[in-house]
Amino acid sequence: MKAKPITRRSAVCRITGSAAALAAVTVGRGIDVAEAAVPSHLKNRINHSVCKWCYGKIPLDEFCKSSREIGLASVELLQPSDFPTLRKYDLTCAMVSNPVIDGLGRIEKAWNRIEHHDKLVQAYEQQIKAVADAGMERLICFSGNREGLDDEKGMENCAQGLKRIMKLAEEKKITICMELLNSRVNHKDYQCDHTEWGVELCKKVSSERFKLLYDIYHMQIMEGDLIARIRKYHSYIAHYHTGGVPGRGEIDETQEINYPAVIKAIIETGFKGFVAQEFVPKRPDQIASLKQGVEICDV
Repeated sequence: MKAKPITRRSAVCRITGSAAALAAVTVGRGIDVAEAAVPSHLKNRINHSVCKWCYGKIPLDEFCKSSREIGLASVELLQPSDFPTLRKYDLTCAMVSNPVIDGLGRIEKAWNRIEHHDKLVQAYEQQIKAVADAGMERLICFSGNREGLDDEKGMENCAQGLKRIMKLAEEKKITICMELLNSRVNHKDYQCDHTEWGVELCKKVSSERFKLLYDIYHMQIMEGDLIARIRKYHSYIAHYHTGGVPGRGEIDETQEINYPAVIKAIIETGFKGFVAQEFVPKRPDQIASLKQGVEICDV
């Protein structure tokens, strides 16, 4: 039987076991970016990361080795059970993947429904503790799909639920990041699909430990005007993802976004976090495509 291709949707829906098992995860301290030697060919004006799900056929150990050789400081959208492998290669996980409990916490079913909150709070409290114990700093979350829910009510529901985990996140110094995704091509009906909606949610949650994950690929599809929005709303953004438009392939001249200009704009805001490559390589040599993407963004 032919294996199903790995997608972003399937990667973030991976269930890592019961809450008790997750609570038992202990992997020692994380790796501080400053401790990781950056190859001399990189300018080091941004911190480079990559999303592992885009390279699903490459074993994690092998992928970490290649990523380190390229000069990345992080491999992300992984679970705490993957952290020991990262530590072997002096890598961090700049954005830890979401917990899933009884099908909740994934892209389609998350914080915009009050009936999901009790289970999500349970799952996220366990994940926050595991992430903090490992020395990591950021944890992804999602709004969920609208399914007929108007945007104002969905925002209110998200804020109500997220506020329940903010005290622990603040105590553990973990930043919860809701990802902005497009609802036109990849994630039909997803609610957090515009920058302004995400910014208003940040204001409602009102915590320095709740920010946005600004996905450049997704926001180019939904609204464009990337540089202007990044400049205007950068204080609400804790992390960035890349991807070529259209098709989410390599971020080179084969697609429409001027990534050097966008990355320069991000740097000019004073951003000190991570920019993660999240394109799906179309070429046979996937690691060469990754290296190229890093070099394009190393402005």
